Amino acid sequence: MKIDREALVRRHNVEQGSLDPRSPVSVGNGEFCFTFDLTGLQSLPAEYPVGARDELSPGTLLGTQSQWGWHSIPPEQDYALSDSTVLYDSPRGPVPYVDMVGGIVDGRETGTAKGETWLRANPHRLDLGRIAFTLPERDNPGLAPEDIEDPHQVLDLWTGTATSSFTLLGRAVRVTTACHPDRDELGFRIESAALQHGLAVSLSFPYGSEAWHNAADWTRPAAHGTRLEEVPASGSTRKWAIHRNLDASGYQVVVTGSGLELEQASPHGILARAADGQDVLDLSVHFLSTGKGDCLPRGTGGIGGAGAGTLPDAGTTPGSAVVEASRTSWPYFWKSGAAVEFSAPEDPRAAELERRTILSQYLTAINCSGSLPPQETGLVCNSWRGRFHLEMHWWHAAHFAAWNRTPLLLPALRWYASILEPARQTAKAQGFDGVRWPKQVGLDGRESPSPIGTFLIWQQPHPIHLAELAYRAEPSRELLEEFAEIVFETAGFMASFACPTDRGFELGPPLVPAQESYESTRGTASNPTFELAYWQWALRVAGTWRERLGLPPREEWRTVADGMVRPKVRDGVYAAIDVEPFTIRTDHPSMLCALGVVPQTDVIDPDIMRATLADVFADWDWDSTWGWDYPVMAMTAARLEDPETAVDALLLDAAKNVVLPNGHNRQTDSLPLYLPGNGGLLSAVALMAAGWDGGPERHAPGFPAHWTVAWEGLVPAP
Repeated sequence: MKIDREALVRRHNVEQGSLDPRSPVSVGNGEFCFTFDLTGLQSLPAEYPVGARDELSPGTLLGTQSQWGWHSIPPEQDYALSDSTVLYDSPRGPVPYVDMVGGIVDGRETGTAKGETWLRANPHRLDLGRIAFTLPERDNPGLAPEDIEDPHQVLDLWTGTATSSFTLLGRAVRVTTACHPDRDELGFRIESAALQHGLAVSLSFPYGSEAWHNAADWTRPAAHGTRLEEVPASGSTRKWAIHRNLDASGYQVVVTGSGLELEQASPHGILARAADGQDVLDLSVHFLSTGKGDCLPRGTGGIGGAGAGTLPDAGTTPGSAVVEASRTSWPYFWKSGAAVEFSAPEDPRAAELERRTILSQYLTAINCSGSLPPQETGLVCNSWRGRFHLEMHWWHAAHFAAWNRTPLLLPALRWYASILEPARQTAKAQGFDGVRWPKQVGLDGRESPSPIGTFLIWQQPHPIHLAELAYRAEPSRELLEEFAEIVFETAGFMASFACPTDRGFELGPPLVPAQESYESTRGTASNPTFELAYWQWALRVAGTWRERLGLPPREEWRTVADGMVRPKVRDGVYAAIDVEPFTIRTDHPSMLCALGVVPQTDVIDPDIMRATLADVFADWDWDSTWGWDYPVMAMTAARLEDPETAVDALLLDAAKNVVLPNGHNRQTDSLPLYLPGNGGLLSAVALMAAGWDGGPERHAPGFPAHWTVAWEGLVPAP
């Protein structure tokens, strides 16, 4: 039965009639994103807080962010990673690792040296500006929640547009908000008689922030510059350029509209008003990188409009033109790729899982499909200062290939080529071949000091895994050739990192497994269960890539893969690592990834993994888990042919498995959304619906038999 995709998507539109401080909505295109409140703008930022992980004031969820918009605060002196380098004992002798003099306790940095703080915080992602309603004639011009009466907002997922209506000053206001699919441009159509009774739109611009949770610093007006200039435009359209300068960074904001007046009301504040007699404000706000400093030219990622036909361009009503471009492009997104529809009248879990699945597709498209690997909070707000974590890239992006939207995966995968040389130097300095990928980075790919991140190894196979998923979805020699160097150099490091012993090839020490509870034992930890299986599988995939390209095999890769030691088994279940403390029952139950995220390998016994899954379900500290742990359990249960447990895992009642009305996977006050949870869910749903190599022949093998699961376009998992 063919799925009615429009009906499927639209029945999960986000509709709100009151202010939910956790659940604003966003429009975006993968390279750029705008998050807004019930007014259709960012008028109430204090009502949508991001909790601080330090003593600073809270940030806000209402961000305006891009893949290219970064900033660095000038350092007091030149800081180098070498200042934080420590020699660790390994089976090969002393090996240098970038460590951290200070520590991280309960997520808070303590005793961190100035240089380490700067290196961890710069470059940081920048909030490009706030667009809000204002009443400039009032003593306090900003809007308060009590100013907004009878609010009603609908985010139409099918068209990527939001309509917000409310009453202000006793007058009805209607706002349409959209983002252009190919440009970092917002369109607004504001309809209200209040525009002739004091209502205006403000554009405000902050300085960059080194805070963990906040992309904007509003306390340093003298540290940056904002200049307004009217520029030539055609017909009745008027156009202004706002020039922004922040230390070595810079960008422009172009505002275009008809019947529009702009003025610079403060050093970093611009007012936009409707011309006399106008009760409609139709404007576009286009953010443009100048390529200056940390602000790089716009990438080629994002949902774009490919295949959607000719998109409208700005004319006399530029805001409406952006809205129309969104309405043209988004249906193409939903009609392309895959779709899944659930029905189980006696099981309410089906409807909830369908809601989460639709909203996760939208959120990952606008936040995770750009030209850089995403930060864990995407383009909504900052976490870890906007720097992205390469061990999380699989969770953000693997599903694009599974859902037959490989073009949304490739731009960020191509970014690895830009950091091949520094990654090669890291491997060389430690005595290894190939490239060692960093962990916590900005757009420059430079590692951050950390007592955890630089010791992680599970991000190393990710580029191989992502490239293989892309090839399975769209096999071509061109794709093989484009990513061959990334795949082969990654495998070169992995083979040389595995240490030959009398038992076989071993991993570490030092290392920290994906389950980061072992930070304090990083100098002795070895042979984590997940990483052993991932090493074997990825090295064999790299060998297959050489065969596909007609290249001779690399015998050392095969030798290492065939000779990986088996994981530690204690009391009939897999331990996390093979030395004390063996298994700590907090954080990620990552040993489950060894048969779930990773297909069946020689080193994993399905019966032992089945017992391990039951052991985790019986007694794990759920409060310490993360949003992607539930898809992990689901994929493991599915591959073990236990569909009831797979669905139970995806919808487990746990604090960090909450999915808000807007679709975001909330974790904590300081981490109010978590896109790896959304991406992980999509990967799990694809595997459970389309199956996997060597899996059961029945339809939707990962779902209970009494569910009706319709799907089309999915790519079976390895």
